[in-house]
Amino acid sequence: MTATEHLTTGWEPDLDATDSMLRRYLHAWVGQCDAFVTSLGGEVMVTDAWALADARRPTGLFNAATLLSPLPFDDADAVLDDVEAAIEGGTGEVHLWSAWPTPDLRARGWELVGHPPLLVRPPASVLAPPARPDVDLRPVADPEDLVEWERVVVDGFPLPEVRPSGAVAGAGLIEDDRLRLTLGYEGGRPVSAGALFTHDGLGLFALAATEPAARGRGHWRAHAADRLEAAPDVWMAGAFADLSRPLAEAIGFVPLLRFTLWSRPRP
Repeated sequence: MTATEHLTTGWEPDLDATDSMLRRYLHAWVGQCDAFVTSLGGEVMVTDAWALADARRPTGLFNAATLLSPLPFDDADAVLDDVEAAIEGGTGEVHLWSAWPTPDLRARGWELVGHPPLLVRPPASVLAPPARPDVDLRPVADPEDLVEWERVVVDGFPLPEVRPSGAVAGAGLIEDDRLRLTLGYEGGRPVSAGALFTHDGLGLFALAATEPAARGRGHWRAHAADRLEAAPDVWMAGAFADLSRPLAEAIGFVPLLRFTLWSRPRP
């Protein structure tokens, strides 16, 4: 190799998103956060090193800065300074997602949330989806459904910090053809919610929530099967909690890596 040759690292800004499964996931995750935050009238910023979706108020989930490449070993502070400057002035918690180990950021005001695993699954056309439990599952079709979907997400996660400050999902999400939102019913009342986001040939298990009283009755698996059936020709991925990881592995997901996840409270 000569001094002028460049060996691809996989994280060059102009590299195609399909270069690796991880790169594809990061770009899809950024698109998902953008979709939710934009529907709330929030702000989106994308640089070569990181992307930010910020509603500037509590959302519980999608106020997120995502590193698009490893922090440079010789100047990590410069990247973090830029991220922190971009989130100044808002309220509510912001998350920082890194697919790579980071320095200890506690001295900078961040709190370590943990290391959620990223899992991936072959398309349903290759690996058949699980049998769907007998759950009354319906797509979110109108603004009234979206209000119920949001209520279930807030109560089922739970996201108590969102209740005083408004929506998790803006009305524009219904028109976003990358999203499939679903509700699970019992006795005519919505008690579970799911979301699928597709981007650049990858499907994301965006989120799932079930009210405590309805757990253990097949809702998680029903929403999972629905998502696999809805986009049978794309790989699926999701950053799962360790609690739900066994459920995902039981239907064909396999672990790829663990993220480093930080949060930063704002007044």
